[in-house]
Amino acid sequence: MGACILPLRKVVEKSPCGRFIRYDEMLGGGACKEVYIGYDRVEEIEVAWNQIVYYGKDEALKTPEKLLNEATMLKFLNHERVMKCFKYWFDSKSKTLNMITELFLSGSLKKYLSKYDNGIDVGLASIKNWGRQILEGLIFLHSQSPKIIHRDIKCDNVFVHRDGKKVKLGDFGLAVRLTEGDFVKEVKANGTPEFMAPECYDGEYNELVDIYAFGMCLLEMVTGEYPYMECNNRIHIFKKVYTGVKPASLGKVKDSGVKDIIEKCLLPVSVRPSAEELLKDPFFLYNGGSSTLEACAPAASFLSSHPFRGLHCCAREIRNLYLV
Repeated sequence: MGACILPLRKVVEKSPCGRFIRYDEMLGGGACKEVYIGYDRVEEIEVAWNQIVYYGKDEALKTPEKLLNEATMLKFLNHERVMKCFKYWFDSKSKTLNMITELFLSGSLKKYLSKYDNGIDVGLASIKNWGRQILEGLIFLHSQSPKIIHRDIKCDNVFVHRDGKKVKLGDFGLAVRLTEGDFVKEVKANGTPEFMAPECYDGEYNELVDIYAFGMCLLEMVTGEYPYMECNNRIHIFKKVYTGVKPASLGKVKDSGVKDIIEKCLLPVSVRPSAEELLKDPFFLYNGGSSTLEACAPAASFLSSHPFRGLHCCAREIRNLYLV
């Protein structure tokens, strides 16, 4: 019997500059966005080729300026906790934004969590690790001049490297810069209702809405479900959020440390901690008393000689190796 020959990917498109090619293999998509596997012929690495098309009743969303907001922002943000954008261009004929970004074959954190009994048996150490990295990303965004508010922090928009240890913030489609004063002022609230802070509905808010969403993101990591699953529609969610009623899933959180962090994130905006303050919380500290990765050098040394090195360990093995 002859050797098995794997089917070759079909090249279906090239970038205007010729550097990037798009294969016919789709990674995922939604109503207006499709993501394919691509290839960078210069760096010789696989990339994600994003195609975003806006259509519908809101003609304003069809303007190149609206489409290019996410791409231009990502292109000039250089941080290890933020997804990299290598190239982008707008096809005016098809009203399509093509954006070349880092490739995350493991997908979003939400998808990654679904592998482990809906996220319930992921392990506290992994949740702390991901939480630290998300906060590092938020600290970077909130320290820009002017500040950048992501406005859609949730597990769907956090992307995981293949080994499951490193995560990055992505999907900046709703991100905004604080160009005038210290608050965003708008009539229409933007975001995912389950993750939106009460002040979003008042039409005036600052970067601390990302902290509220981060708390809900932690809740999603622990429970494996969206907050406010008990609600039937967006109006029901709005009423609970605006009146300060916490999601029912918060009652499922058994670890007091995680629950305390989540509740701090959901505090009224006047007393809600910043990303920098949260990262200094004892919950996120390593045994050495630091929240930085350098404190993990002994653990890294241990892992280099561990028999599971380079393999995809199950959730229980990960928990035992990284428990802090």
